[in-house]
Amino acid sequence: MSDDSGLSIDGPESLRGALLMVLVGLAVTGYGGYDYVQQSEAVRDAVEVDATVEEVGVETVSARRGVDHEPTVRFSYEYDGRTYESTSVFPASISPTYDTESAARSVVAEYEAGATVTAYVVPDRPGDAFLKNKTTNTPLLAAGFGAVFVLAGGWFALKRL
Repeated sequence: MSDDSGLSIDGPESLRGALLMVLVGLAVTGYGGYDYVQQSEAVRDAVEVDATVEEVGVETVSARRGVDHEPTVRFSYEYDGRTYESTSVFPASISPTYDTESAARSVVAEYEAGATVTAYVVPDRPGDAFLKNKTTNTPLLAAGFGAVFVLAGGWFALKRL
């Protein structure tokens, strides 16, 4: 399919397709980098609170290569006189997933419904508490994936010029 400009949009080898790949790659890379910085700041600035575990489980999520497993914990906590609920095991928005259910279960094995645990709250975002006060590399993997798109799109664009 083409228009009057003579540019084709027939796939990644077209200039428009290549530029779209670059834009998508930049967006994914930017979001991954932003998420990594946010989680690093959350780990640095977090304060401890007592939380009550409401539910523990593993969700199955569709993945390109089949299914992945995401550990989940729903917990409630009080901060600054208000009650909140969260489901974040890690501080990153991009949660890690695991190839096997047993691997995902091992991440949340220490939690059981009704137990009191330590959660971590960033004072300026009290509704986003998390349970493991450490960073994950998942946002960096997303940023790397985006960088591959940028490079591939750039290569296709140069090839078309």
